[in-house]
Amino acid sequence: MNANTRPALKAAHPAYFTETVQSVHHWTDRLFSFRCTRNTGLRFTAGQFVMIGLMNEGKPLVRAYSVASPPYDEGLEFLSIKVQDGPLTSRLQHIRAGDEILVGKKSVGTLVTDALLPGKTLWLYGTGTGLAPFLSLIREPDVYDRYERVVLLHGVREVKELAYADMIEGLAQDEVLGELIGGKLAYYPTVTREPFRNQGRVTDLIRSGKLFGDLGLPAFSPESDRIMLCGSPEMLAETKGILESMGFEEGANSRPGHYVIEKAFVEK
Repeated sequence: MNANTRPALKAAHPAYFTETVQSVHHWTDRLFSFRCTRNTGLRFTAGQFVMIGLMNEGKPLVRAYSVASPPYDEGLEFLSIKVQDGPLTSRLQHIRAGDEILVGKKSVGTLVTDALLPGKTLWLYGTGTGLAPFLSLIREPDVYDRYERVVLLHGVREVKELAYADMIEGLAQDEVLGELIGGKLAYYPTVTREPFRNQGRVTDLIRSGKLFGDLGLPAFSPESDRIMLCGSPEMLAETKGILESMGFEEGANSRPGHYVIEKAFVEK
Protein backbone atom coordinates (compact mmCIF):
# COMPACT_ATOMS: atom_id res chain seq x y z
CA MET A 1 0.00 0.00 0.00
CA ASN A 2 1.50 3.34 -0.98
CA ALA A 3 1.22 6.65 0.86
CA ASN A 4 -1.69 7.82 -1.26
CA THR A 5 -3.94 4.78 -0.73
CA ARG A 6 -3.41 4.07 2.95
CA PRO A 7 -6.36 4.64 5.30
CA ALA A 8 -6.86 8.25 6.37
CA LEU A 9 -6.10 9.31 9.93
CA LYS A 10 -9.20 9.02 12.05
CA ALA A 11 -11.13 12.31 12.19
CA ALA A 12 -8.91 13.85 9.50
CA HIS A 13 -10.11 17.09 7.94
CA PRO A 14 -11.15 17.46 4.27
CA ALA A 15 -8.84 20.48 3.85
CA TYR A 16 -5.77 18.37 4.67
CA PHE A 17 -3.88 15.39 3.36
CA THR A 18 -2.77 12.85 5.94
CA GLU A 19 0.93 12.12 5.50
CA THR A 20 3.35 9.75 7.22
CA VAL A 21 6.55 10.99 8.87
CA GLN A 22 9.56 9.26 7.31
CA SER A 23 12.45 10.74 9.31
CA VAL A 24 13.17 13.39 11.95
CA HIS A 25 16.45 15.25 12.56
CA HIS A 26 17.07 17.27 15.73
CA TRP A 27 19.69 19.91 14.91
CA THR A 28 19.67 21.49 18.38
CA ASP A 29 17.43 21.59 21.45
CA ARG A 30 15.52 24.39 19.69
CA LEU A 31 15.59 23.29 16.05
CA PHE A 32 14.45 20.20 14.16
CA SER A 33 13.45 19.13 10.68
CA PHE A 34 11.42 16.24 9.37
CA ARG A 35 10.51 14.54 6.16
CA CYS A 36 7.13 13.03 5.29
CA THR A 37 5.27 11.49 2.38
CA ARG A 38 3.65 13.71 -0.24
CA ASN A 39 0.24 13.18 -1.76
CA THR A 40 0.42 13.37 -5.55
CA GLY A 41 -2.38 15.92 -5.44
CA LEU A 42 -0.24 18.53 -3.68
CA ARG A 43 1.27 21.08 -6.03
CA PHE A 44 3.47 23.97 -4.94
CA THR A 45 5.97 26.46 -6.30
CA ALA A 46 9.44 26.74 -4.75
CA GLY A 47 9.24 29.25 -1.89
CA GLN A 48 5.60 28.67 -0.99
CA PHE A 49 4.18 27.43 2.30
CA VAL A 50 1.40 25.09 3.41
CA MET A 51 -0.46 24.62 6.66
CA ILE A 52 0.75 21.59 8.60
CA GLY A 53 -0.06 20.17 12.00
CA LEU A 54 -1.79 17.53 14.08
CA MET A 55 -5.30 16.61 15.10
CA ASN A 56 -6.07 17.92 18.58
CA GLU A 57 -9.32 17.03 20.33
CA GLY A 58 -10.94 16.27 17.00
CA LYS A 59 -9.83 19.51 15.33
CA PRO A 60 -6.81 20.37 13.16
CA LEU A 61 -4.11 22.30 15.06
CA VAL A 62 -2.02 23.82 12.28
CA ARG A 63 0.50 26.55 11.49
CA ALA A 64 2.06 27.89 8.28
CA TYR A 65 5.32 26.16 7.30
CA SER A 66 7.43 26.86 4.24
CA VAL A 67 8.21 23.73 2.23
CA ALA A 68 11.96 23.13 2.42
CA SER A 69 12.04 20.48 -0.30
CA PRO A 70 11.98 21.34 -4.03
CA PRO A 71 8.77 20.92 -6.08
CA TYR A 72 10.06 17.85 -7.92
CA ASP A 73 10.79 15.93 -4.69
CA GLU A 74 8.47 12.97 -4.10
CA GLY A 75 8.44 13.78 -0.37
CA LEU A 76 8.03 16.91 1.74
CA GLU A 77 10.52 18.42 4.17
CA PHE A 78 9.97 21.05 6.86
CA LEU A 79 12.20 22.96 9.29
CA SER A 80 10.80 23.99 12.67
CA ILE A 81 11.69 25.60 15.94
CA LYS A 82 10.68 24.05 19.26
CA VAL A 83 8.56 26.19 21.54
CA GLN A 84 7.99 24.27 24.78
CA ASP A 85 4.65 25.93 25.50
CA GLY A 86 3.72 26.48 21.84
CA PRO A 87 0.30 25.04 20.98
CA LEU A 88 1.67 23.12 18.00
CA THR A 89 5.46 22.82 18.25
CA SER A 90 5.31 21.58 21.84
CA ARG A 91 3.65 18.50 20.30
CA LEU A 92 5.21 18.48 16.85
CA GLN A 93 8.77 18.28 18.18
CA HIS A 94 8.05 14.79 19.52
CA ILE A 95 6.98 13.21 16.22
CA ARG A 96 8.79 10.09 15.07
CA ALA A 97 9.01 8.07 11.88
CA GLY A 98 5.68 6.36 11.29
CA ASP A 99 3.56 9.06 12.90
CA GLU A 100 0.93 10.86 10.86
CA ILE A 101 0.59 14.60 10.31
CA LEU A 102 -1.77 16.89 8.46
CA VAL A 103 -0.61 18.80 5.37
CA GLY A 104 -2.85 21.45 3.84
CA LYS A 105 -4.04 20.91 0.30
CA LYS A 106 -3.41 24.54 -0.70
CA SER A 107 0.02 26.14 -1.16
CA VAL A 108 0.45 29.92 -1.03
CA GLY A 109 3.08 32.58 -0.37
CA THR A 110 4.92 35.58 -1.76
CA LEU A 111 8.45 34.12 -1.95
CA VAL A 112 8.09 33.14 -5.60
CA THR A 113 10.12 34.38 -8.54
CA ASP A 114 7.02 35.59 -10.38
CA ALA A 115 6.54 38.24 -7.64
CA LEU A 116 9.86 39.83 -8.61
CA LEU A 117 10.83 41.95 -11.60
CA PRO A 118 13.60 40.53 -13.82
CA GLY A 119 17.08 41.06 -12.40
CA LYS A 120 20.64 39.76 -12.38
CA THR A 121 21.28 38.72 -8.76
CA LEU A 122 18.77 37.01 -6.48
CA TRP A 123 19.44 37.47 -2.74
CA LEU A 124 17.74 35.01 -0.39
CA TYR A 125 17.94 36.27 3.19
CA GLY A 126 16.64 34.14 6.03
CA THR A 127 17.15 34.13 9.79
CA GLY A 128 16.64 30.98 11.86
CA THR A 129 14.01 28.72 10.33
CA GLY A 130 13.40 31.45 7.74
CA LEU A 131 15.96 29.45 5.77
CA ALA A 132 13.30 26.88 4.85
CA PRO A 133 11.74 28.37 1.69
CA PHE A 134 15.19 29.09 0.31
CA LEU A 135 16.21 25.44 0.65
CA SER A 136 13.50 24.79 -1.93
CA LEU A 137 14.43 27.73 -4.15
CA ILE A 138 18.16 26.93 -4.39
CA ARG A 139 17.25 23.48 -5.71
CA GLU A 140 14.80 24.81 -8.31
CA PRO A 141 16.38 24.78 -11.81
CA ASP A 142 14.19 27.68 -13.01
CA VAL A 143 15.87 29.99 -10.49
CA TYR A 144 19.23 29.54 -12.21
CA ASP A 145 17.64 30.13 -15.61
CA ARG A 146 16.29 33.47 -14.39
CA TYR A 147 19.34 34.81 -12.55
CA GLU A 148 23.04 35.12 -13.24
CA ARG A 149 23.82 34.74 -9.55
CA VAL A 150 21.99 33.48 -6.43
CA VAL A 151 23.20 34.46 -2.94
CA LEU A 152 21.86 32.66 0.13
CA LEU A 153 22.29 34.57 3.41
CA HIS A 154 21.51 32.72 6.65
CA GLY A 155 21.75 34.47 9.99
CA VAL A 156 21.68 32.51 13.28
CA ARG A 157 22.83 32.95 16.87
CA GLU A 158 25.03 29.85 17.22
CA VAL A 159 27.06 27.80 14.75
CA LYS A 160 25.07 24.63 15.46
CA GLU A 161 21.93 26.39 14.20
CA LEU A 162 23.33 26.54 10.65
CA ALA A 163 21.01 23.76 9.53
CA TYR A 164 21.62 22.14 6.14
CA ALA A 165 25.01 23.86 5.76
CA ASP A 166 26.68 20.71 4.42
CA MET A 167 23.90 20.13 1.90
CA ILE A 168 24.03 23.74 0.70
CA GLU A 169 27.80 23.74 0.34
CA GLY A 170 27.66 20.46 -1.58
CA LEU A 171 25.08 21.52 -4.17
CA ALA A 172 27.71 22.60 -6.68
CA GLN A 173 28.90 18.96 -6.73
CA ASP A 174 25.40 17.49 -6.89
CA GLU A 175 25.20 15.02 -9.77
CA VAL A 176 21.88 16.44 -10.94
CA LEU A 177 22.05 20.16 -10.08
CA GLY A 178 25.80 20.71 -10.07
CA GLU A 179 26.21 21.51 -13.75
CA LEU A 180 23.23 23.87 -13.72
CA ILE A 181 24.38 25.71 -10.58
CA GLY A 182 28.03 25.90 -11.59
CA GLY A 183 29.46 28.96 -9.87
CA LYS A 184 26.12 30.75 -9.65
CA LEU A 185 25.28 29.95 -6.01
CA ALA A 186 27.01 31.73 -3.12
CA TYR A 187 26.32 30.77 0.51
CA TYR A 188 26.95 33.30 3.29
CA PRO A 189 26.16 31.99 6.78
CA THR A 190 26.70 34.39 9.66
CA VAL A 191 26.59 33.94 13.44
CA THR A 192 25.91 36.57 16.11
CA ARG A 193 26.85 34.94 19.43
CA GLU A 194 29.91 32.82 18.66
CA PRO A 195 33.20 33.13 16.78
CA PHE A 196 32.71 32.16 13.12
CA ARG A 197 34.19 33.04 9.75
CA ASN A 198 31.29 35.49 9.26
CA GLN A 199 30.01 37.31 12.32
CA GLY A 200 27.22 39.78 12.94
CA ARG A 201 23.65 40.51 11.93
CA VAL A 202 23.12 40.61 8.19
CA THR A 203 21.48 44.03 8.44
CA ASP A 204 24.62 45.40 10.10
CA LEU A 205 26.79 43.72 7.47
CA ILE A 206 24.69 45.36 4.76
CA ARG A 207 24.99 48.81 6.32
CA SER A 208 28.74 48.54 6.84
CA GLY A 209 29.31 47.16 3.35
CA LYS A 210 31.20 44.16 4.77
CA LEU A 211 28.72 41.71 3.26
CA PHE A 212 29.43 42.95 -0.25
CA GLY A 213 33.18 43.13 0.32
CA ASP A 214 33.26 39.55 1.59
CA LEU A 215 31.32 38.34 -1.44
CA GLY A 216 33.11 40.54 -3.96
CA LEU A 217 29.79 41.98 -5.14
CA PRO A 218 28.51 45.55 -5.51
CA ALA A 219 26.04 46.98 -2.97
CA PHE A 220 22.32 46.48 -3.53
CA SER A 221 20.86 48.23 -6.56
CA PRO A 222 17.17 48.28 -7.60
CA GLU A 223 18.33 47.98 -11.21
CA SER A 224 19.97 44.58 -10.85
CA ASP A 225 19.25 43.03 -7.43
CA ARG A 226 16.14 41.13 -6.35
CA ILE A 227 15.66 40.14 -2.72
CA MET A 228 13.52 37.63 -0.81
CA LEU A 229 13.20 37.88 2.98
CA CYS A 230 11.98 35.38 5.57
CA GLY A 231 12.58 35.49 9.32
CA SER A 232 11.73 37.36 12.48
CA PRO A 233 9.36 40.36 12.32
CA GLU A 234 12.17 42.58 13.61
CA MET A 235 14.56 41.52 10.83
CA LEU A 236 11.87 41.95 8.19
CA ALA A 237 10.99 45.46 9.35
CA GLU A 238 14.62 46.55 9.61
CA THR A 239 15.61 45.17 6.21
CA LYS A 240 12.50 46.61 4.58
CA GLY A 241 13.55 50.05 5.87
CA ILE A 242 17.07 49.63 4.50
CA LEU A 243 15.85 48.52 1.07
CA GLU A 244 13.22 51.21 0.70
CA SER A 245 15.76 53.87 1.61
CA MET A 246 17.72 52.58 -1.41
CA GLY A 247 14.72 52.88 -3.73
CA PHE A 248 13.53 49.27 -3.65
CA GLU A 249 9.79 48.64 -3.97
CA GLU A 250 8.02 45.65 -2.43
CA GLY A 251 6.49 43.18 -4.84
CA ALA A 252 3.49 40.88 -4.70
CA ASN A 253 2.08 38.07 -6.80
CA SER A 254 -0.23 40.55 -8.52
CA ARG A 255 2.41 43.29 -8.89
CA PRO A 256 6.08 42.26 -9.19
CA GLY A 257 8.66 44.42 -7.45
CA HIS A 258 12.29 44.56 -6.33
CA TYR A 259 11.86 42.54 -3.12
CA VAL A 260 9.32 40.32 -1.37
CA ILE A 261 8.66 39.35 2.26
CA GLU A 262 7.08 36.24 3.70
CA LYS A 263 4.84 37.39 6.54
CA ALA A 264 3.39 34.00 7.50
CA PHE A 265 6.40 32.93 9.55
CA VAL A 266 5.84 30.10 12.03
CA GLU A 267 6.74 31.03 15.60
CA LYS A 268 4.47 28.81 17.68
